[in-house]
Amino acid sequence: MKDKPKSSIQVIDRAALLLDALSRYAKPTQLKVLSADTQLHPSTVHRILQALIDNRFVEQDSHGHYQLGRRLLQLTNRLYSDIDIRAIALPYMERLRDQLGETINLTMRQGDVVMYFEKATPSRMMHVQQVIGSRAPLHVTAVGKLMLAMGGAEEISAYVQRTNMPAYTPNTLSSYEQLFDDCKLSQQRGYGLDNEEAEMGVGCIGVLIYDRSGQVAAGLSISAPIERRQASWIDAITKAGKDISHDLGFASA
Repeated sequence: MKDKPKSSIQVIDRAALLLDALSRYAKPTQLKVLSADTQLHPSTVHRILQALIDNRFVEQDSHGHYQLGRRLLQLTNRLYSDIDIRAIALPYMERLRDQLGETINLTMRQGDVVMYFEKATPSRMMHVQQVIGSRAPLHVTAVGKLMLAMGGAEEISAYVQRTNMPAYTPNTLSSYEQLFDDCKLSQQRGYGLDNEEAEMGVGCIGVLIYDRSGQVAAGLSISAPIERRQASWIDAITKAGKDISHDLGFASA
């Protein structure tokens, strides 16, 4: 661990360190992994995690593994209490869902993952189902690649070193060079693609949403069975992303 200012409170510093570590994993994580990641003793990790669970900042699954809690989602949403992104985006998402007949997702970056915090699902029986509160690594998602691209080569390189880019399918990007090329291409054309990289049989198209200061506020994506995904959807989701950004006060949208 890096040296902290004398005014810092050790237990809070360690809790923040653990929350940062948890944010880098898309799936519930074992205590021993968190201990190794943070270089904290397992007993210390366990004690702090129990306090975070008591306060609903962390959740524990039936296997005893740990993940970020939904209370963090609630607190994150309060960052935008003056302008509710969800309320602004949802009508556009529903129109896009009705127009294209597929699942539309609203995501937010949390460390090295994106978290799904709103969705609009079609009535058709066969559609991609995303669980609100679930997370996915940046390198396997269409919007995640765009978010990484915003930080340039340095951020992409740091992400690769931190995460080792775990593979979820045979199509998952597996090297810095592949990820860098895909991120830059996504940035240049204004949309990202997930070509069965997170889940076989599923393809996504994603764009970014910007707030009034020009910062990335969220990601908007469409998920569909790969055989149904169409390039003609790109214009529709791009326009929806720009319209939501405009409603959030982004002048260039």
